[in-house]
Amino acid sequence: MTRFFSWVLGNKVAVLGAVAGVIAAGIWALQDVAFDAFPDLTGTRVEVIATAPGYVPEEVEQLVTYPLEQSLMGLPGADGVRSVSKYGIALITVPFRDGTDLYLARNLVQARLNDAAAALPQGTEAVMGPIATPLGEIYQYTVRSDSLSLLELKALHDYVIRPRLRSVPGVSEVNSWGGIMAQVQVTVDPSRLAVRGLVLEDVHHALAENTMAFGNAYTERAGERVTLRGLGRVTSSDEVGRVVVATRDGIPVRVGDVATIALGAAPRAGAVTKDGRGEVMSGMVLKLVGADSRAVMAGVRARMAEITAALPSHVHVEPFYDQGALIDRVTGTIARNLLEGGVLVVVILFVFLRDVRAALIVASVIPLSMLVAFLALRLTGRSANLMSLGA
Repeated sequence: MTRFFSWVLGNKVAVLGAVAGVIAAGIWALQDVAFDAFPDLTGTRVEVIATAPGYVPEEVEQLVTYPLEQSLMGLPGADGVRSVSKYGIALITVPFRDGTDLYLARNLVQARLNDAAAALPQGTEAVMGPIATPLGEIYQYTVRSDSLSLLELKALHDYVIRPRLRSVPGVSEVNSWGGIMAQVQVTVDPSRLAVRGLVLEDVHHALAENTMAFGNAYTERAGERVTLRGLGRVTSSDEVGRVVVATRDGIPVRVGDVATIALGAAPRAGAVTKDGRGEVMSGMVLKLVGADSRAVMAGVRARMAEITAALPSHVHVEPFYDQGALIDRVTGTIARNLLEGGVLVVVILFVFLRDVRAALIVASVIPLSMLVAFLALRLTGRSANLMSLGA
């Protein structure tokens, strides 16, 4: 120890240079380290969401969950498979060992899902969930209007607000609740079908086959090639009624001849209300795993300001959860506590040492330790949050 202090006292320039290097590295790390409100302790895992409309939980478990579980078992690095089967949906979680690359894990799961697709019932779809964790819910808001209906609010959110928020760097997904989804409803009259010798399957097949566009053909005339394009995709309920189901004695039988077509609403699974003043639309922004919450929130706020400025005056977007404000309060509280603690340490050292210089020298270890801690956080990929900063 004597030799060490002798070397330090004899090499002041080297010691000051090392301290300056630590300060510079710590400041660099402070500028680049990710800030979060809470530490994300969720390990590497991949969520699979399988939809099976009309199936009860027992059928979902037997026909959807079980084949998917069998296909996902044995993945390299996986620690098993967990699942929950509900009405019309199956939620499957594949946890991986710590340190497994998330994108490698998703590629492995996607390859198994492609293999399992043939074993699933027709109409069932299995997809991976967003690249997010439960702690990634960083921003929630409501959309309301005094003039627009819930159906129009749903369309406004899903086709205007949601796509623009998803383009913010660091945003994984934007979920929505509430509203009414528009749906063209075809109510078939069995008696009119029977008179024309048709069955319900004929109407279903006609609608499926005649609501699409096609091309890849051409014709030549006078040395000029003209590309042919077929427009069959319907855009309104009136066009649905004009779809031809069959031909009887040279006369086309259209959907409108055997059914009633109307614009309605898809079956609802829930609703969102606010302050007891009626229904509203609600949205939630999910952060990408590993992204800096503070930077993502800054981008979301800026984009939301652009969106709000472009919306009609009668449409109001009101946030009710902003994790950025929580992060600011957490960092502000810790900074204030650190400052107060540093001042208290200096005062106590001065009282016991009776020397301002000695007290300041000893107290200088506090900011240096913080800078070293930020450097360690940056090098290990950890975030600065309530637990790490508080510690």
